[in-house]
Amino acid sequence: MTASARGTGGAVTHDVVNQAPWRVDVDEYALNTPLVEAVETFGGGWAHEALHEAGGLVGSASFQADAHLADIHPPVAHSHDRWGRRLDEVEYDASYHRVIGDAVARGAHTSAWADPRPGAAVARAAMFMLFAQVEPGHACPVSMTHAAVASLQEAPWLVDEWMPRLYSRDYEPRLLPPGEKSSALIGMAMTEKQGGSDVRAGTTLGVHAGGREYRLTGHKWFCSAPMSDGFLVLAQTRRGSVDEGLSCLFVPRVLPDGGRNVLRIQRLKDKLGNRSNASAEIEFDGTHGTLVGEPGRGVRGIIEMVQRTRLDCVLGTAAGMRQSVAEAVWHARGRKAFGALLIDQPAMTAVLADLALEAEAAALTGMRLAQTFESGASDRDVALRRLATPVSKYWVCKRGPHHAYEALECLGGNGYTEAFPLARRFREQPVMAVWEGSGNVIALDVLRALTRDPASGAAFADELASTRGASTLLDDHVDRSLALLSSLAGSDPTLAQSQARRLSEALALALQASLMVRHAPTVAADAFLAARLGADRGAQYGVLPRGTDAAAIVARH
Repeated sequence: MTASARGTGGAVTHDVVNQAPWRVDVDEYALNTPLVEAVETFGGGWAHEALHEAGGLVGSASFQADAHLADIHPPVAHSHDRWGRRLDEVEYDASYHRVIGDAVARGAHTSAWADPRPGAAVARAAMFMLFAQVEPGHACPVSMTHAAVASLQEAPWLVDEWMPRLYSRDYEPRLLPPGEKSSALIGMAMTEKQGGSDVRAGTTLGVHAGGREYRLTGHKWFCSAPMSDGFLVLAQTRRGSVDEGLSCLFVPRVLPDGGRNVLRIQRLKDKLGNRSNASAEIEFDGTHGTLVGEPGRGVRGIIEMVQRTRLDCVLGTAAGMRQSVAEAVWHARGRKAFGALLIDQPAMTAVLADLALEAEAAALTGMRLAQTFESGASDRDVALRRLATPVSKYWVCKRGPHHAYEALECLGGNGYTEAFPLARRFREQPVMAVWEGSGNVIALDVLRALTRDPASGAAFADELASTRGASTLLDDHVDRSLALLSSLAGSDPTLAQSQARRLSEALALALQASLMVRHAPTVAADAFLAARLGADRGAQYGVLPRGTDAAAIVARH
């Protein structure tokens, strides 16, 4: 790519040379070899054609432009109309509506529920990753709608009205009466400022109003996607003089008679990233809510939803890692320094290869985890996901921000500007580690899964046993990890909590290494094991063991 600018005297003031071209109009699915192979391996190969179509869409100039516009034109809250009537609406840029409309049209939200054929959860996960790779903000309501189906199944009294709307591939951004809108997206309002992840500390009150109906009063510190058509909400419910405890309720945005339910938007959060998607502080005041599940069993009512949003945190982080690797490799192939292309210089090749290893391990983790959520999953896989979900969420999401930073640095000064996508990606990755439980909360959930469901630990060990004997390095790490697991299972809670992060990291690395041995090329698997488990492993990306064929690893990506 060259361009010239001439001064008033006719001389060339500068030529634009030695800049990589715009990475645009590509099939993001076709270029992501590890993802294509993982989809095939884990049973979703029948979806290749649809995924290629989506890959071409998200790699197009128009979609990338919309991703940029949605980020620089964030949502705006409108509390009242010009005459002083409450509106409580959030206005999004048209680019955001185009992005989320494209994702919904391709089933990135609920396709696995609507058509539960073998491999459906894997195919849906890959579709979600393709869209999240380029525009992460819209993935929040897409993920919550996918996950909400699990909770709403516990409320058969809501299924007939809401499930067809959640399964729909139409997208209608306006708040309309149920009879005028065939589709729906779902948000969440769980946390309160005094509790955060400790949802049992919530004080929002739901007073019984007959049947399964309650009237809510209270404040929520984070309401995700406040323009959604319905919300899952936690509240302390009361029936007469009896306190029922923490219950899960479904709160529609528009009531059956067409009137607006009371959901007062106090303000939108000014967030580090995820700026295209709105998060709000809201108030309930006599707000209509319908019970989901049993009264006083609110955590149980949302636990399966949380498992699936945590899955999507892993998928979203892996998608971000893919974007980071793709952009960094593209830049290195198109720019020279010190007489050679960056990609051919050993120091840069090592960094790119290490970033690629991390991205492939994350993608394999996410896709194997998605497979455990298939509608026909075996009892072993169901037990496995109870432990593997928090383990994977903890580790993969923790790795995301540093991975994005290192990829950004590969672009030098360009990477630090908002004109290139990696600055946005660097701001996006931390939300996956924070949302649905930050590090300590997730690590403690790993302990909780082992305590409450011993079968999960056995299933995890069985998963790791599949590669026993393939690598002494891996075998030794698995033995140490399972020994730590066993020692903490019956130990003093204080000791167990102090070692929860160590255990989560050890189990996650064991799972990733096992998956790489099973499904990645030998050159990549051997490098991953040596770089993550070996004696000469480094603390930073690009510190690969001697003998690593970094060029072969980069070529795969």
